[in-house]
Amino acid sequence: MEPRQIREGYLVKKGTLLNSWKAVWVVLSEDGVEFYKKKTDSSPKGMIPLKGATLISPCQDFGKRMLVFKITTGKKQDHFFQASHVEEREFWVKDMKRAITCLEGGKKFARKSTRRSIRLPDKVNLTELYTLMKDQDDGVKELKLEQENRVFNHCFTGATVVEWLISKEKARNTAEALMLATGLLNEGFLQPAGDLSKEGAESGEQSVFLDQTIALYYFADSGFFCEGYSSDEDVLLKQEFRGNIVKQGCLLKQGHKRKNWKVRKFILRDDPAYVHYYDPTKGDDPLGSIHLRGSVITAVEHVPDAKKYDIDGNLFEIITSDETHYFLQAATAEERKEWIKAIQAVSKSGK
Repeated sequence: MEPRQIREGYLVKKGTLLNSWKAVWVVLSEDGVEFYKKKTDSSPKGMIPLKGATLISPCQDFGKRMLVFKITTGKKQDHFFQASHVEEREFWVKDMKRAITCLEGGKKFARKSTRRSIRLPDKVNLTELYTLMKDQDDGVKELKLEQENRVFNHCFTGATVVEWLISKEKARNTAEALMLATGLLNEGFLQPAGDLSKEGAESGEQSVFLDQTIALYYFADSGFFCEGYSSDEDVLLKQEFRGNIVKQGCLLKQGHKRKNWKVRKFILRDDPAYVHYYDPTKGDDPLGSIHLRGSVITAVEHVPDAKKYDIDGNLFEIITSDETHYFLQAATAEERKEWIKAIQAVSKSGK
């Protein structure tokens, strides 16, 4: 019997190899938890079996990182997830505990694996390769590079990685080097730094590593940081945060410049009427804000460039009083309805 799907939505997950956190689409079934890079992916990045698993919530292993819960599998492997608010965390934990209890009662399921991943040779050890790449004397050199009025510290180019892999005889040719680099990127050892490399990393079910001198990357546990202007047009003022929180959660948002889609955590406040959006994997500094007073909020069935990024269904649009358009996607039709209703109410009543 195939397991029944119980719950799905966006959560932030800690990488199993490094201390990197990424927003993923999570599907909870009666026998396990599958997580996907994108909601539209047909193949999960991984599956966590719940038989014999235990849950800890709240999990306080990460200091300032709040709303975390931990799943420990029967084989004693830990998986950490972070919700966007308390109620969301409690919903997930409650449903997972119920699934674990049913499995303890002897309920069994049969499922076909749908996971696909990059095929690396059996002898390749990415952890060892990563250690060699970070060697101060003989590894990939971390540089300070300037691009588009921004300075990227402790990073390197995609072309440099490919050249290093071939020169150190870790790969016989460019194709093999790209395969290894992509494996390192998918497993979280390497992280995209600039807009071009991020676009490649988010282009499909598997990340794409770019062999280019303008594609920037950095080591996941390095001291990488970026200096320069903010790419967001909105000016954030302290008074924007005075309102009461009406609703919060994760949505997909279309960028204004490159038109790509990213998971963002949204917090809706009233009086003054603002919705702020954040990178769900990082701290409490917002990426931008939308002033909702006088805005028009409607459900839409089509968004320009959405098909290019395989975005379909549960879309809605916010048109502000200065005629700026924001396109968003909810996880379900019911969630879209709830967001539209809440934003419409705040836009009419808030300042």
